[in-house]
Amino acid sequence: MNAEPQKPRLLLVDDEASLREMTRILLGREGFDVVTAASGEEALVKLEGEGTFDLILTDLRMTGLTGLDVLSAAKRRDPSTQVIMMTAYASSETAVAAMKSGAYDYIEKPFKREALVVLLLKALEKRQLMQENFILKREAASRTSFGRMVGKSPKMKGLFSLLERVAGARTTILIQGESGTGKELVARAIHENSPRADRPFIAVNCGAIPEQLLEGEFFGHMKGAFTGAHRDRVGLFMAADGGTIFLDEVGELPLQMQVKLLRVLQERKIQPVGSVVETVVDVRVVAATNKDLFEEVQTKRFREDLYYRLNVIQLEVPPLRERSEDIPLLIQHFLGRFSQEQDKRIEGVSPRAMEVLLNYSYPGNVRELENIIERAVTLELDTLISTEVLPTPMMRKEQFLRLASDLELPEEGLELEQMVENLERSLLLQAIERSQGNRTEAAKLLGISFRSIRYRLDKYGISADES
Repeated sequence: MNAEPQKPRLLLVDDEASLREMTRILLGREGFDVVTAASGEEALVKLEGEGTFDLILTDLRMTGLTGLDVLSAAKRRDPSTQVIMMTAYASSETAVAAMKSGAYDYIEKPFKREALVVLLLKALEKRQLMQENFILKREAASRTSFGRMVGKSPKMKGLFSLLERVAGARTTILIQGESGTGKELVARAIHENSPRADRPFIAVNCGAIPEQLLEGEFFGHMKGAFTGAHRDRVGLFMAADGGTIFLDEVGELPLQMQVKLLRVLQERKIQPVGSVVETVVDVRVVAATNKDLFEEVQTKRFREDLYYRLNVIQLEVPPLRERSEDIPLLIQHFLGRFSQEQDKRIEGVSPRAMEVLLNYSYPGNVRELENIIERAVTLELDTLISTEVLPTPMMRKEQFLRLASDLELPEEGLELEQMVENLERSLLLQAIERSQGNRTEAAKLLGISFRSIRYRLDKYGISADES
């Protein structure tokens, strides 16, 4: 005989007896195991003496200890406990203060039963995700791919494990990472491993849409809403209904559009430009940015309340330089893909070319590596990728590293500044000689600008053509 599933435990804290009793009965009928407290002080006693609570629903303003005090005590005891604030004095300031302190969300009194239950279920889902993620982090994941991403480094395995847990949830996700790290691949992996996989995935680059067109692009418009609106148009949110919308570079949204996006996240409704009717949409929002959004909040370039709405679950995509052990795996992945696309037989990478590829810093991250391998496959005439088909900047760095590795500090020491000047002068003379005195060509050989070589030639009194 199967045991009945354990009811989620909820601590209800409110100094108003009638509301406390009514809410207790309501939530009991919805399947919660409800324990009540008439004050913040009593709530702390219950926290210490009655085991673990999955959720806490507490009034914000109470005589004596406040809801923020209850929140602080609960988080010290179990960081995964989700706390929701009730308040009759709601404002963006109180909401943000509570959420900054660790509250999951807040709800205004008087509240509707349906709204409260939905909020509690979402908070419970987040707690379960946090607990499952803790377990997954202790397990050494053996997989080397998730969706279209590949990696075996600890950071990527941790990301894959977390993605397994969050993909099936309904919560909003914020993906942070440098340009080229694969934030859209992460968003697609979330969608493709979710119950929404058979519904639309709409990717939007928020920085690529002119500000005056943003509202119409996001929410649609009605015929005649503005000059040029010759017919009704469905917006991106409606196009993504039932699926996922990926807001790339969300930090580029102007403040006025941030206000409208916040309302959509809160109400789950959109209003096309020129319409007086609101339409309910069921869209999961995944946002991404290469900016530090918290810093943007501090400098007032990004709304604090929107930041906390988007940042329910945060995913960090590591730059390639912090996961260098993944480079050989990525190279093989891209080699296989581009060899097949171009119908070429490329079996691998020569030892020297692999050394160059491993020693490069990849400021453009995985996207840059992908472009390098595509170029190499296109140009290579043999079955192994050689250094001849690698980009010039990579080879210059490799040559510099080889040159630097051959230098030895004499036993008697040296005059470093004088040595650097002598080396610079020698390389300038070689470049001028090889380019037959042409400054422009010499600058290309040295990888510097025309202005820079002119300054250096003047510094050392070396004559050459002006061209």
